[in-house]
Amino acid sequence: MDKTQQSGATVFEGISPQELGGMLKCLKAREREFEKGTRILQGGERVTELGLVRCGSVLIQNDDIWGHTTILARVGPGELFAETYACSGEPLMVDVVAAEPTKVLFLQISQVLHTCPNNCDGHSKLIGNLLKVLAQKNLVLSRKISYTSARSIRGRLMAYLSDQAKANQSHSFTIPFDRQQLADYLNVERSALSNELSKMCREGLISTNRSQFQLLSHGGLER
Repeated sequence: MDKTQQSGATVFEGISPQELGGMLKCLKAREREFEKGTRILQGGERVTELGLVRCGSVLIQNDDIWGHTTILARVGPGELFAETYACSGEPLMVDVVAAEPTKVLFLQISQVLHTCPNNCDGHSKLIGNLLKVLAQKNLVLSRKISYTSARSIRGRLMAYLSDQAKANQSHSFTIPFDRQQLADYLNVERSALSNELSKMCREGLISTNRSQFQLLSHGGLER
């Protein structure tokens, strides 16, 4: 296991590679690899571990009984998933699916939340970092609610693309979703999404190629 890569993860921020080596044993860390499309966790399960994506990415999604999928988030390298359910003990209300070949480091939540007898500084930093991650995820959820609260598909698209431009500090950027995933994330039909994107391109508002976007104009942003 490459500990130097893990020390770059947000939850391990401020923890030296030397500290991390001993902590991973204390946290009963285990690593697994998943192929694209593998269901890592399934709704209804109870989990006692949080997952840290080492490489690749996973989709947090909800599949209803009619077979409709809503993507709630995409989790990339250095980011966590299932930590809320591991902390609360509540059964999962979502599925976690590998979006591509992915490596995940699983950590026992009981070991994360309770410091070991050594009471090392690194463990205290870990708990503080976990609180920051939870706060950041609340902000992400708030943004998603703002996207889907827009009445029109264009409104949802522009709210999302505007935030992506701000996050990348550029009007040109690549989003982490393909067309179907973007439609699922914004909770709209793929065909309707594609039609609206085509209209926006014709109107000179944006240009797009697959997951690459460029914002060209601030006009026509009715919501």
